[in-house]
Amino acid sequence: MNIFGTIDRPLTHDPKKQAPMKPSTPSEPAGSAIPDFTTPGATESRQNRTREMQLIPEALARAHMHERLHEAERERRAVRLVSARRMQRRAERASMRARRALAMAVMQ
Repeated sequence: MNIFGTIDRPLTHDPKKQAPMKPSTPSEPAGSAIPDFTTPGATESRQNRTREMQLIPEALARAHMHERLHEAERERRAVRLVSARRMQRRAERASMRARRALAMAVMQ
């Protein structure tokens, strides 16, 4: 079975073993691209792509960003709660020290 390579995946990487390039014909200018051809039924399949389908990636990205923003807000709330509890404990300790100092002053 003969399997020919492609431009991207040549059969061999040795240039001496590759098929020689064909010279361009006089009617075709050098470096010209091959003409486009349409496959029957291709336009119908392209027509099937609706606007909603084309906006799906944008909607997914928007939903992802919305979820990330909510996650960040929850994280900020948790950090504020931890900070508030820490400050409350610190204030309670300062209050106890002040009470003890007042009691010591009264006892003197």
